[in-house]
Amino acid sequence: METPDHAIDTPADSSGATGIATQDWATAAADPQYRAAVVDLLGALAYGELAAFERLAEDAKLAPTLGDKAELAKMAAAEFHHFEQLTERLAAVDEEPTAAMEPFAKALDDFHRQTAPSDWLEGLVKAYVGDSIASDFYREVAARLDTDTRSLVLSVLDDTGHGNFAVEKVRAAIEADPRVGGRLALWARRLMGEALSQAQRVVADRDALSTMLVGGVADGFDLAEVGRMFSRITEAHTKRMAALGLAA
Repeated sequence: METPDHAIDTPADSSGATGIATQDWATAAADPQYRAAVVDLLGALAYGELAAFERLAEDAKLAPTLGDKAELAKMAAAEFHHFEQLTERLAAVDEEPTAAMEPFAKALDDFHRQTAPSDWLEGLVKAYVGDSIASDFYREVAARLDTDTRSLVLSVLDDTGHGNFAVEKVRAAIEADPRVGGRLALWARRLMGEALSQAQRVVADRDALSTMLVGGVADGFDLAEVGRMFSRITEAHTKRMAALGLAA
């Protein structure tokens, strides 16, 4: 996944953080509910990175030039490295990576099946919009994680370069044919709705993750904060649409 140019500002303030956000993994993981939430989180992230690798490899087949194909292949390799980091951490804390990823496979597979791009430009917009929404969500959650897990999560959200690449290619396509903009704007709105629905379904199905979001396990979250979180994610999406030259 990537950290786009227009990523949201998370509400974390490490200097004033309390509770779990100031603990290391060894201390925080003594709480079995917190441990379960983190295993779920890392499992979801790992499968997301694996899916991103597969998608970028497929998108490379649609690339119009050899240079574009090579750029996407490089990004796919970066996503796979992130996947390896996450599965290595799961194994290090005595969790089986495949078992941790399994609960999230169907929801993510369904999302990608329902939002299969029809061409090169739709694939670029999907990666930019979809991955960015996911990154925003994980950054919000990372602000309430233990220091070791937070460091890992933020590292795998490092920019693979796809954001700037997508913006450059999409804006050039719209400049060449303004009619493309309307079609891509509708596509991006659909992606936004599907991505948020998918995220909400995943969280609702996993008790530990739900608790992390609404309070108890993670410091600072309550139902009102969850609403504000999704408002921040939506605002960031609007900014990215503007960067692409599309109306939100």
